[in-house]
Amino acid sequence: MAGRVDLDGKAIAPMTICMIGAGGFIGSHLCEKLMHETQHTVLAIDIYNDKISHLLEDESGGEKKPWSGRIQFHRINIKNDSRLERLIKMSDLTINLAAICTPADYNTRPLDTIYSNFIDALPVVKYCSETGKRLIHFSTCEVYGKTIGSFLPKDHPMKQDPSFYVLNENETPCIFGSIEKQRWSYACAKQLIERLIFAEGAENGLDFTIVRPFNWIGPRMDFIPGIDGPSEGVPRVLACFSNNLLRGEPLKLVDGGESQRTFIYIKDAIEAVHLMIENPNRANGHIFNVGNPHNEVTVRQLADMMTNVYYNKVTGQNIPDVPTIDVSAQEFYGEGYDDSDKRIPDMTIINKQLGWNPKTSLFDLLESTLTYQHKTYAEAVKRDIAKPTAN
Repeated sequence: MAGRVDLDGKAIAPMTICMIGAGGFIGSHLCEKLMHETQHTVLAIDIYNDKISHLLEDESGGEKKPWSGRIQFHRINIKNDSRLERLIKMSDLTINLAAICTPADYNTRPLDTIYSNFIDALPVVKYCSETGKRLIHFSTCEVYGKTIGSFLPKDHPMKQDPSFYVLNENETPCIFGSIEKQRWSYACAKQLIERLIFAEGAENGLDFTIVRPFNWIGPRMDFIPGIDGPSEGVPRVLACFSNNLLRGEPLKLVDGGESQRTFIYIKDAIEAVHLMIENPNRANGHIFNVGNPHNEVTVRQLADMMTNVYYNKVTGQNIPDVPTIDVSAQEFYGEGYDDSDKRIPDMTIINKQLGWNPKTSLFDLLESTLTYQHKTYAEAVKRDIAKPTAN
């Protein structure tokens, strides 16, 4: 790690990073990257630390980690803890990953969703701006809302024009459904905090970078209902399908699984964030799509791929005769759900500024992720299935 330089050939000095949401899926992988490959210090803020426990020192005096002292966990709820301002002031950079970002919650918990993604983020932006600290804020591809093609009839010839679905950070309009469609509570809250960050940059000189993830996939994503999450919870699509595969249940396709999405491997995405951290002169003031436009499939195709990979590559078992089930969005997510039919990230800006492109194919990322899911959860799921049910 000695003598590391940025993209412009300048030496990279060790920095202190305040990472809010460090204990989550993205945060845990980013912490690993920073501990293994840099000399940066991380002030890891979260309510839970299960996903980063392997990085933390053993408080009973066990073996020291190679990165001893460079990651410090602070159990803080940013809603109501005065320590947050002090930790931001101590840092050179703040990375805000905290969010409610599960589609099932947008309808059932719209107030919590709006508060988590806008109100709770306000102090973070304020402290960074007032103390002259740099901010990397995680937004979402959801801010693009409904693509223009979503409003066209299914048989309209213009729906075949890919330009309707390629989303550019600086040019594509953000179009949402009606107010009664509470599914857009998340997207609207995320868009408004983006606008606030931009305003702080324009009026008060805040140095910022905004990240718009497009379906980041990998180990430690979400939860398996009833095992390390609520029995009635609904995680995002990959964890939902993983749960079905582990239990030998039919995979549920919302509205026939016709929506199309792109998926990117978490390790590819973290490499992009690493470049943003260490190249502020190239990243400040920019919004970056971070996705893989080459890994585009319908949700139905994703279900088929996951089934084949899980049985043929991970378990070596015969694929059982368990058909998929079509369910309505209202039945699966609740009243007020709405969606965009297709989203493809334009990678022009991040490629130009940081020279970054994703590498991992959809097949490879599914094999890696499902291998982890099986190794981590298969035995626990078997025990859960075997538990006697109450009469």
